[in-house]
Amino acid sequence: MSDEITPELFGHLVELAALELNPEESEYLRKEMNHQLRSIHELASIPIDPDLPVASHGIPYSSAISAGIRPDEWQASSVADKLIAQAPESEEGYVVVPEIPHEDLD
Repeated sequence: MSDEITPELFGHLVELAALELNPEESEYLRKEMNHQLRSIHELASIPIDPDLPVASHGIPYSSAISAGIRPDEWQASSVADKLIAQAPESEEGYVVVPEIPHEDLD
């Protein structure tokens, strides 16, 4: 199977991601991405019974033995103030981060 991610395509992806890679790093990452794509295609080729439940696994969890769905409730953190105090700069309980400059893509 030929590489899906060619050096030209990888170069384009690196440019879009604004990465600075030397030739050895580029080739290594390109090969690794192609290995991952081959693995994904191999997994996708495994036949699966369409009647198989999506989250099926070896242990059946019926509603009789499963815990019920808990309500989604907000709970205050006991360490939030300690975490905010460690930040170099904070304002009104939030961590202040530097603005990230960006360029518009054509």
